[in-house]
Amino acid sequence: MSIGFHSHDHASCVAGGVEAAERHCAAEKLQFTPVRRRVLEILLSEHKAMGAYEILDILRAEGLGSQPPVAYRALDFLVKHGFVHRIERLNGFIACAHFGSGHTPAFLICRNCALVVESETDPAQGELGRAAVESGFRIERTVREAEGLCPLCQDAPQGAPA
Repeated sequence: MSIGFHSHDHASCVAGGVEAAERHCAAEKLQFTPVRRRVLEILLSEHKAMGAYEILDILRAEGLGSQPPVAYRALDFLVKHGFVHRIERLNGFIACAHFGSGHTPAFLICRNCALVVESETDPAQGELGRAAVESGFRIERTVREAEGLCPLCQDAPQGAPA
């Protein structure tokens, strides 16, 4: 399995992400319910943006809930506490690849295979940062998403999924 555009140990990725969430929730006295945990596991295992209804289908099949509020409440909690990001372009969610680093993410989205890679950025740098400084604006949050083709899809024959 690959994360980003490189291979990695997928089992330790999922386990490490869940362990980080457990530690954070314990330290902050937050409830890390079985449904919240499972939603995070699902997103960590996929490495792609998933919609709430896709997640709900999995939860329903596993007997963890069948109504949309179940998935939305879990996703709201996970986004609020930085475990998951919402991908605006895809109206979906992805597990945070850099939890705990206080970062500003940018997302690279493959339009062919739907792989989403999280990268770290600094909104105070570059064109956006200069525009903010010049206008006296203080950036608090940015959403950066770029759509294109991942290396595998660039190398695939035209029209064939990677």
